[in-house]
Amino acid sequence: MKSGEKCLVIGSGISGVGSATLLEHIGAEVVLYDSDEKLTAQDIREKLAADSRVRCVAGTLPEEVMNSVETVVLSPGVPVDIPLVTELKAKGAGVIGEIELGYRQEKGRVIAITGTNGKTTTTTLVGEIMKEYFGGEKTFVVGNIGKPYTSECLKTGKDTVTVGEISSFQLETMIDFHPVVSAILNITPDHLNRHHTMEAYVQAKENITCNQTGEDVCVLNYENDYTREFGEHCPARVVYFSSARELEDGYWLKGDVIMESRGGVPVEVMDIHKDMNLVGICNVENVMAALAIAEAMEVPRETVLTVIRRFRAVEHRIEFVETRGGVDYYDDSKGTNPDAAIQGIRAMSKPTILIGGGYDKQSEYDEWIESFGGRVKWLVLIGQTRDKIAECARKHGFDRIKFADTYEECLKLCTELAEEGDAVLLSPACASWGMFPNYEVRGDLFKEYVRGLDS
Repeated sequence: MKSGEKCLVIGSGISGVGSATLLEHIGAEVVLYDSDEKLTAQDIREKLAADSRVRCVAGTLPEEVMNSVETVVLSPGVPVDIPLVTELKAKGAGVIGEIELGYRQEKGRVIAITGTNGKTTTTTLVGEIMKEYFGGEKTFVVGNIGKPYTSECLKTGKDTVTVGEISSFQLETMIDFHPVVSAILNITPDHLNRHHTMEAYVQAKENITCNQTGEDVCVLNYENDYTREFGEHCPARVVYFSSARELEDGYWLKGDVIMESRGGVPVEVMDIHKDMNLVGICNVENVMAALAIAEAMEVPRETVLTVIRRFRAVEHRIEFVETRGGVDYYDDSKGTNPDAAIQGIRAMSKPTILIGGGYDKQSEYDEWIESFGGRVKWLVLIGQTRDKIAECARKHGFDRIKFADTYEECLKLCTELAEEGDAVLLSPACASWGMFPNYEVRGDLFKEYVRGLDS
């Protein structure tokens, strides 16, 4: 990126604002654009610093901007195949994403974590491990986890570590991005409304390694068909983890103990009940991935275990909220697809009233329904997908279904259905869009409601 380069940033959310601010800092001529016709240029400008000279445009992009742009920076929510981006490419503009832009200013080492599920927990845990060992002032946690890479990259140096949670949306636009350690935790169907085919979604995930070499490390889940197969032709040195079988090399689960094997020689690492506060096999896998990443970064094992022992569940991911009237309430609002929601169900040990439904990402729900396994007492459905899920549930012989028209009605219904000794689990298997701005708001409202109940 050169001084004076004409850049268009599409999307005025936190990623877009971060990109525009960074580009202005390095001397580019920047237009920050949002197609939302409900916004005005002034609405966008108020998101920037008061002295910013970034040009803000809302609604329709002027032709003179279209014809002059050299580089387009896409926010993660902007598909690469929309007509505007296609036209800009045809006019000769280069297209990158916010993560790629941030990486081009990176001066330290990068750890990049992706996967359909588990990436927020794993990224947060790895970030805490790196802070413990390298220091909080030398560790940056960025990406899909909520903090734009572009807002942190200028703080990096030769002795810093950046830990990035990278989504499939962000991985579509990588060019130079090169982590020294990458991880693909799992790949299951998700975001097919954006990627259109499973093949395109898988390719986006695997793109995290596109610039890695044999001197780098990629951590992969042996129990996921896509990641196990990818390990056969991954350009980096592969370290596997498994929750279901012994590995000759890698991390694996033996009963209640995580083991590490090198050359077929197994060594005990930690007890998942004594040394973990997290619940569910999904979190055991997240911890194994974090162990492998930390080893690749040469962090001492005792440092890693110290952090794991004190680490608590990430907010909205199988998060215990309260016990009210003898009923345990869990917030798993981040269970935004069926595979993630399966992990939430598997973590439950009590009869469970389950809240499901939301925005339709063209997911299939058969495996989720089959995972109920006698744990789910009632399924309370809301949102756009409620009829689709109910039809699927009945097809699988589950008919203890209730419908709610509003979230408030849904929560009230769950408390009425729950008896002492039960659990209520918000794990919708769907995105929150349409009813909520994001899954965080959905989870926060759930917790607010639960904490307002009489004990």
